[in-house]
Amino acid sequence: MDALLDAYRTTDALELALVACALLSIWCWVASIVTGNYSQVDRLWSVLPVLYTFHFAVHGGFADTRLVIMTTLVVLWGTRLTYNFARKGGYRAGGEDYRWPVLQARLGSIGFQILNATFVAPLQNLLLLLIAVPAYRAAEMRAHPLGPLDWVATFAFLAFLVGETVADQQQWRFQCSKRASRERGEDVGEGFITTGLFRYSRHPNFFCEQGMWWSFYLFAVSATGRWLDASIAGAALLTLLFQGSTALTEQITLGKYPAYADYRRRTARLLPRPPRS
Repeated sequence: MDALLDAYRTTDALELALVACALLSIWCWVASIVTGNYSQVDRLWSVLPVLYTFHFAVHGGFADTRLVIMTTLVVLWGTRLTYNFARKGGYRAGGEDYRWPVLQARLGSIGFQILNATFVAPLQNLLLLLIAVPAYRAAEMRAHPLGPLDWVATFAFLAFLVGETVADQQQWRFQCSKRASRERGEDVGEGFITTGLFRYSRHPNFFCEQGMWWSFYLFAVSATGRWLDASIAGAALLTLLFQGSTALTEQITLGKYPAYADYRRRTARLLPRPPRS
């Protein structure tokens, strides 16, 4: 045990995280093949960034105020997202993201398995590590004191966290109401939410999720003194991922609800703004 602890302390924190990421990627890929369920990474999405950030903070001595703030923020993010994912049935046996079957039908079995072996299992796992890497940079540069940018990052992260919480709650209430109406045999109306924060953005929760990780990157900027740091990769790749996933989500919704076309014309995609008439 002492030898393992010594190895942990003396090995670079990012190297250890990369090894864990590689092992988890293999596990997610094998589990998806065995079970036929391709949401293995989805179940880890709200957990792994918390563990990686905590790992970087521990390696940094956990005595640095910036690292303590960063870890606390990510724990809040992970707790909220885990709860939201759980209440939607994400951890139930057989629970799977509705978009994976759509992609399977479009790509065919071979094409989808190539996607699974390259993106679904490994690249998503890598992304979950990369968005936490600003904590690694902060641990490396922990001698640099807190500055105004750290507080900007903190308040921005919390503001986006509140925004995403409100959006997810509004969406949850809408879906529950829609399900109840269907069970009573009543008309569900448009079938998609257009009120609350969704009046100003078609995906306010997606917007806030990206905003949180760009805010998280600001801690690395403050720690390094550089606006452009390698740890920007996580937030940048997450933004690219959301571009693709948002487009797919909207294609599916438009196929189910033709009225979504008018909502899409009136309402901003991500960045909130007043709706068009």
